[in-house]
Amino acid sequence: MAHAAATTATLTLSSKTYSAWSLRGWLLCKLAGLDVAEKLVENDAANRAELLLLSPSVLVPRLNYGEASVWDTLAIAEFLNETFPEAGMFPADPIARALCRSISGEIHSGFTNLRSALPMNLKVVHDKFPVFSGARPDIERIEAIWEDCLERFGGPFLFGDRPTVADAMYAPVTRRFISYAVAVSPVSRAYCDAIDGWEPMQQWLAAARAEPEEMEELEVEF
Repeated sequence: MAHAAATTATLTLSSKTYSAWSLRGWLLCKLAGLDVAEKLVENDAANRAELLLLSPSVLVPRLNYGEASVWDTLAIAEFLNETFPEAGMFPADPIARALCRSISGEIHSGFTNLRSALPMNLKVVHDKFPVFSGARPDIERIEAIWEDCLERFGGPFLFGDRPTVADAMYAPVTRRFISYAVAVSPVSRAYCDAIDGWEPMQQWLAAARAEPEEMEELEVEF
């Protein structure tokens, strides 16, 4: 569902190949049914240094909608939910909605070992990759979150048959698991496949593959 209001919407993004936060912001706009013009930050050396200095806030992704300017993915999610309540970005049930917000906040602020061990790179798929042992508790916790939600709400998405804010927040993790051949349970693998088959995710992956090789892979996520 796309909203064709007169209000101008622009989403500032960085690399589609390497930026997990940009992917999250873009998926949130898709969940809201909001068509946005994309503004990509330049990926030259000076801007790379600036991104690293400002990380993790960076103000990317940033949604400009009319007079509003909103950055940080959770702030974008809440703004879009308030602006387009009919989109159903959060579960309707208040208990499920509270859980959705909780696990979205957990991925937003945690799992630093996972981010370091498995940096976002949508152009590679490894057959085998050594996973730093410090990242294992993060992987186990993420799988526990997924399996709990999928069992409770029946899948294929975390809160049932349609994606929510939580799926947008965890989508980059599914690609990390796929890219680095992380051994996960069949339930987690099925969830990764469901996110991979989600149409907006397919659109982003195609754009990432077409992105010019202008940027070195960064060790710090932005």
